[in-house]
Amino acid sequence: MRDTIFASGAPPVRFQFDEQVAGVFDDMIRRSVPGYEYVVAMCGLFAGRLAQAGANCYDLGCSLGTTTLAMRSRIAVPDCRIVAVDNSAAMVERCRLKVAADANPVPVEVVEADIRDIDFERNILTVSNYTLQFLAPEDRMPLLQRIWDSMLPGAALILSEKVTFEALANRELFREIYHDWKAGNGYSRLEISRKRDALENVLIPDTIDCHLRRLQSIGYRQAEVWFQSFNFVSIVAFK
Repeated sequence: MRDTIFASGAPPVRFQFDEQVAGVFDDMIRRSVPGYEYVVAMCGLFAGRLAQAGANCYDLGCSLGTTTLAMRSRIAVPDCRIVAVDNSAAMVERCRLKVAADANPVPVEVVEADIRDIDFERNILTVSNYTLQFLAPEDRMPLLQRIWDSMLPGAALILSEKVTFEALANRELFREIYHDWKAGNGYSRLEISRKRDALENVLIPDTIDCHLRRLQSIGYRQAEVWFQSFNFVSIVAFK
């Protein structure tokens, strides 16, 4: 279904991953996150390379399971499990249906939970695509620390996020280019403005440098940006 949530009528006061968003999420994220489909496909390649027997791969903020299925399609070793986690009941319901309809035998557990509450075990790969940005800033370091603590040697974290920039001129330029890109994908200026207002204080971006310093302070090595499009980046960091 096409995303028209912010096109007419009274816009949501605060953005939520509810039934309405879940119903149009595939279209919304494809037209709202530059490079999304590429990042998802590359997460599958990372999973194929890093997967180990007896280990777990985590998809945090799994939404409809697109990244989960990309990872599943590339894992070739036996006894490697994917744990897909989301706190939205509407997303989890649809994710479970997608996983059940996929014939790949790699085991997947879809969990409805807050990612801050789950127990990570024998972690070889954690993917967090555009999820950390929705947590309170003070909760980000503790979550990343718990992920690191659970990791096997050589494990990786893929962290994809919307970011901001220190320089005001750069921040405004990238924001305007991003809005032009969304307009080119069929969103009206009214829709763009309404969604931005609904995301205010819900999605709180960090700078790239903040992300890298946080990861390095925990102990992640070789934390670096491997993909960037406008104000969206993906970082890979290894234990």
